[in-house]
Amino acid sequence: MVKKKACVFISGSGTNLKSIIKSSRDYNFPINIELVISNKQNAEGINYAKKYSIPYKIIVCDRKKFEQRVLQLIFLKKIEIICLAGFMKILSKSFIRKFKGKILNIHPSLLPKFKGLDTFNRVLKANEKFTGCTVHFVDEKLDNGKIIIKKRIYINKGLNKETLKNIVQIEEYKAYSQAIRKIYSAI
Repeated sequence: MVKKKACVFISGSGTNLKSIIKSSRDYNFPINIELVISNKQNAEGINYAKKYSIPYKIIVCDRKKFEQRVLQLIFLKKIEIICLAGFMKILSKSFIRKFKGKILNIHPSLLPKFKGLDTFNRVLKANEKFTGCTVHFVDEKLDNGKIIIKKRIYINKGLNKETLKNIVQIEEYKAYSQAIRKIYSAI
């Protein structure tokens, strides 16, 4: 199988990265992670790139310089898909336009509800009965692009923010790989 060349952007623990890496080890999974990029010097997720011998770059600078450096790397590696996995930096409209339909993101809510930050607190304050995660294409608006897949969970009464976050993250690990299979296995 010819796999698409992917780059994963991270900012933190990299647990979604780890899940995608594990899926990518399957011969029939449609992508291969060629590069991991972090905008945080101390992002724990870089350890997964090291563990699985995936090239990585840590780029800490303003958005314009960050995107210039990333573009060079992406073109050099012939990257075909970008997966944002806990990447906490907003990409410019011009960057997004260059990769229209090729940037995926995962968000810890059932979009279009609860876009942006502090999702779990907002979900709990709104007394929602359900929440979950959404994998979507990135467009020029925050958490707005075409939805690929959603995973829904019931919110038990009395759940705190940390427990809810942990439950949603378990669904995220499944959802990202399923979304990648859904859109790229048919090609």
